[in-house]
Amino acid sequence: MDKLLDFTGKTVLITGAAQGFGALLAEELAARGANLVLGDIKTEPLQALAKKLKANGAKVIAQNCNVAVEADGKAMVDAAMDQFGQLDIAVNNAGIGQALELTEEVSDKDFESQWRVNVMGVQYGMRHQLKAMKTKGSGVILNVSSMAGLGAAPRLAAYSAAKHAVIGLSKTAAVENAALNIRVNAICPFFALTPLVTESALSAAGVEQAKATLSRNAPIRRCAEPIEIVNAMILLLSPGNTYMTGLAIAVDGGVSAI
Repeated sequence: MDKLLDFTGKTVLITGAAQGFGALLAEELAARGANLVLGDIKTEPLQALAKKLKANGAKVIAQNCNVAVEADGKAMVDAAMDQFGQLDIAVNNAGIGQALELTEEVSDKDFESQWRVNVMGVQYGMRHQLKAMKTKGSGVILNVSSMAGLGAAPRLAAYSAAKHAVIGLSKTAAVENAALNIRVNAICPFFALTPLVTESALSAAGVEQAKATLSRNAPIRRCAEPIEIVNAMILLLSPGNTYMTGLAIAVDGGVSAI
């Protein structure tokens, strides 16, 4: 296998792994030889995914993980160390969306939910992931932000603020750990047809009309397919990609070029 795509023997931790980007990434990395530590609050689909991957020969640990609880994030790292003896790669993918509302209408509760899951979930994860990687002397962390973390996101103020914070955390951790051979990047997808999108925006209107509305600002004129985002994630995580750190990478169908 080409070394850019060969994850044989690498231990990869993925949060939010029961569906969407997390589940697809787990499948793609398992096919490339990775050992997987998967976490999600949705236990049944997570265990179903783990069973499927194991049946295909992958080594997989799957456990309940609420990223807003630090002990759960630590438990995932501990599981990687106990079972596989190392943590090579961590993908902090778990997150929540937000209902559309004007900035002045966002409640304290909604802001707190965004902060606990989308920001502290990443911080709790990195707190323990970085410690494990420092013992090994290398590692890669990829945090899932959003195009809403790179610019304005009208009617999504709390979500946008949280995703901006993810980029700040990622860049800071990257600079702090670059000399230790630990890379940290953030990926910033445009609208992709994951459950986070399809269960909210697409359920509120006709599917084709909703897709057209979501993608109207993209030069490529469509929403992303989840695998298109996952393919970019794999390139960012690649063992052959050793000099890219501290970046917030837009995968956006040309939106940021306008």
